[in-house]
Amino acid sequence: MPERPSPQPSPAAEGEGMGENPSFVKLAMRNMVRKGRQSLLHFGLTALGLTGFLLLIAWLGRPSLPG
Repeated sequence: MPERPSPQPSPAAEGEGMGENPSFVKLAMRNMVRKGRQSLLHFGLTALGLTGFLLLIAWLGRPSLPG
């Protein structure tokens, strides 16, 4: 079984230098690349849930026009 790389890469690998911590955006992007399928699944489920919620709210709040 190959060893996993360390969770925190060296600052020189990030190109930031001077020992600064990488930004949250860079960490999130690196994590998304490493866990691509799981990230896409969670994004898809979130998008479907939000769309369903918005449609439900729109349906419940629809105006009742006289016929």
